[in-house]
Amino acid sequence: MKKSVPVIAIDGPSGSGKGTIAHRVAKVLGWHLLDSGALYRLVALSASKAGVALDDVQALARIARTLDVQFDSNEDGSERIWLAGEDVTGEVRTEETGAGASTVAAIPAVRDALLARQRAFRQLPGLVADGRDMGTYVFSDAPLKIYLTASAEERARRRHKQLKDKGMDVSLAALSRDIEYRDRRDSERSVAPLRPAEDARILDSSGQSIEAVTQTVLDWVSEL
Repeated sequence: MKKSVPVIAIDGPSGSGKGTIAHRVAKVLGWHLLDSGALYRLVALSASKAGVALDDVQALARIARTLDVQFDSNEDGSERIWLAGEDVTGEVRTEETGAGASTVAAIPAVRDALLARQRAFRQLPGLVADGRDMGTYVFSDAPLKIYLTASAEERARRRHKQLKDKGMDVSLAALSRDIEYRDRRDSERSVAPLRPAEDARILDSSGQSIEAVTQTVLDWVSEL
């Protein structure tokens, strides 16, 4: 049953726009959405709230197995994320939580604990899954695998604009260094490293609008 449910796997580095594209594609198709990165961010955020160190493997795996999380949307379509009944949408998307997520995502026990939870999102009529190993590991049989990327400079500019729009004072240079560090750590980790699946379609979003990238993905879906 699960194998017959179509999946669009969208992987890529931080700031490539995969979350935005996945949301739009899922909405157009009327499919379910999996933001796998949010799950790792929630593990990191839960650990921070509980005073658990990011090198405490057993405690982190326990948090991953017992996450009380719900994904919701506002009337305008923007995301809302609930952790143990608390709206943590803003906290989940901070740079600090993102850095923590990159750390815990490199821990095999955490990845194992979240694997079944991610695969459970695969339900009819279909699933759009975004992350870093959706096509290479979690949904390796997905009929459409996309590796969405952009230059490090453009990804830093996008993130800088997002944070500035939220009233946060951030350094563009610091964001650029952080993105380059995360790229290196994610691509060099021993478990599920960030890389395109062998049968993935590469889509560089540099210089392209959100609408143009979304349409490219929808065109590929129509070819299935």
